[in-house]
Formats: sequence, structure tokens, C-alpha cells
Amino acid sequence: MLKDSKAFSGFSVNDLAAAKAFYSDVLGLTVVDGVMGMLQLQLGSGATVLVYPKDDHQPATFTILNFPVDNIDQAVDELTAKGIVFEQYEHMTDEKGIARGISRNMGPDIAWFKDPAGNILSVLQES
Repeated sequence: MLKDSKAFSGFSVNDLAAAKAFYSDVLGLTVVDGVMGMLQLQLGSGATVLVYPKDDHQPATFTILNFPVDNIDQAVDELTAKGIVFEQYEHMTDEKGIARGISRNMGPDIAWFKDPAGNILSVLQES
């Protein structure tokens, strides 16, 4: 029944204007004003993610969006130049904030960062 559904995801933020600016101007995503005061992030895969305001927003403590990239070093450098600060995790990430899993056979190379609401996002290189 649900396997052919056009499922979508969503998450909350505490400042919709800041989220819109971040996702459109910094990350370069297509952001559309949606119904009932929500935003829609339109991703290259054809997926839509809803972003909705929540007065008592609590940032997600897990990764809410992963962005696969062809070259993680280039992506991190470009995003850093736009003011994004990558998370540092002791014994896990290098000086750029990249966890180099491919070289240790532990999954993709991945780097985490936060949106203005404190939600965790990532860029990752799978091969």
C-alpha cells in the first residue's frame, strides 16, 4: 500500500526566515513557500522536505539531511567559505571536520554541520 506513496519528510526550526535564507542562499537549494507557513525544500532527487516553525523547537540530535557529494573536501571547502562551521568530534574528525570512514573501511567520508536552528546536516562521499 505505501511502497508507491510519494512520502516526504519534515523538521522544525525556530526561525523560518533564517532557515529560508540558509537553505536557499547558503546551501543553494530551491526553497518554496508552502502552505500554512511552511517551507518546502525541493531536492535534486525530486524529493520534498517540509520545514515548519515551532515555538518550542528543540534541535535534532541526529542527522536530519544527508547531502551526497562527489568530492567531500571540495564541498567542505566551499561551504566553509560560505561561513559554515563543521562539527568536530574527538578521535573521529580531522582538522576540516571530516570523518574519513572510507580509508578505515567504516562507511562513507562524512562531515556534519548545523543549520541556524541547530539541526544537524551532513555532506558525505560514498566512494
